[in-house]
Amino acid sequence: MTEEGFPEGAAVSLPGAAPARLVAASRPLGPAFDLLAAYRADGFLFERAGLGVVGVGVAARVADAGGPGREARLAARVLETLRSIDRADPEAVPVAVGALPFDQGGPAELVVPARAVLRRARGPTVEVSVVAEGSAPAASGIGRRAGRGAPHAPFREVQLRPEPSPEGYVARVADAVERIRAGRLRKVVLARSLAVDAGRELRPEQLAWRLRAVDPEHFAFAAPTGAGGVLVGASPELLVRRAGREVESAPLAGSAPRSGDPEEDRALAEGLLASGKEREEHAVVVEAVAEALRPLCEELSWDPEPVLLSTANVWHLATRFRGVLRDPAPSALELVAALHPTPAVGGAPRDEALRTIAELEPFDRGTYAGPVGWMDAGGDGEWAIALRCAELRGSTARLFAGAGIVAGSEPERELEETERKFRAFLDSLRWG
Repeated sequence: MTEEGFPEGAAVSLPGAAPARLVAASRPLGPAFDLLAAYRADGFLFERAGLGVVGVGVAARVADAGGPGREARLAARVLETLRSIDRADPEAVPVAVGALPFDQGGPAELVVPARAVLRRARGPTVEVSVVAEGSAPAASGIGRRAGRGAPHAPFREVQLRPEPSPEGYVARVADAVERIRAGRLRKVVLARSLAVDAGRELRPEQLAWRLRAVDPEHFAFAAPTGAGGVLVGASPELLVRRAGREVESAPLAGSAPRSGDPEEDRALAEGLLASGKEREEHAVVVEAVAEALRPLCEELSWDPEPVLLSTANVWHLATRFRGVLRDPAPSALELVAALHPTPAVGGAPRDEALRTIAELEPFDRGTYAGPVGWMDAGGDGEWAIALRCAELRGSTARLFAGAGIVAGSEPERELEETERKFRAFLDSLRWG
């Protein structure tokens, strides 16, 4: 049992007895309820602009051993699990949540929380409890919130260990550019990792609060990664959202720094829109997303030209997709399977890009750049790409940052892009 008194497995059973059925029940919460108030370090958080899901405890686990088709198989198992749960009332809609590894060859697991708080664009804010038939849910405990302290001192160089080194990253980008100009690739995304020894316990709740405060329009997320790790981040990128037969996606690719001076900031944004190199990087992603979604949709439209998306420290090029899915509509996780990994985090052609990443990146991405989000028993759900994030383990953190490489990439400038992303996240990590 968990410390909250909820079952850890898919059902409670005794030797020689059939597994007990799971039952979902709901209770309403106020419209002003803050989802982050329900999050705790061993749970799950996925929230943007006040909407999303928080999960605590484990009522069921759904896993796949990995390999081609992982997300599609996981989708079928998740739906089977969620639909087997009895509902005590119409609002008691169980969900599965989690973060999936970037590499589809590895195992993946999603969790049906024993207690979840859901707020969607349509409908009330509800708490959904999932327990074994005949059991009473434990006391909610919802509403507790960690205190907000002052930031700690900036990290010193001796606390930071990059992998690869800046010089090593520049060399790897140069290698990738050579492969692209030789015709082996059109684009590849190369990432860096930065290990941080904080010298104190890092608190996922505090970091999530800070990241949300900096960019409230991002997808703030936190998810366990196993062996005591927690992936915490705030992603600007929607991989896919499914509501009934409606589908949306908003891929990003191409970026420029921001400035505190309004005129300089506008010039940087206009320069991004006019950059042939950045638009080429973006076009690769748009083509791939359109190719993946078109066969699944009766109707599909997207911005004819990239639009600017602003974050606290970076301008991005974005394209917004909207469509109507064919009937029967694929589930949100099936849509994830069709899209992931997009060239926004992998490259094109996909297989050659993934081989290049495996050869040139000296670390395992884990759940960095993988899908993170949720799906309900009806197949609706929302998934972002796990970017602008770090994996916390006690007093250490591993940060990740990447850059899209195309034929016109300059290795030193790609290095600077990753350095900007690290600096911004390190500032937030001081509050963790």
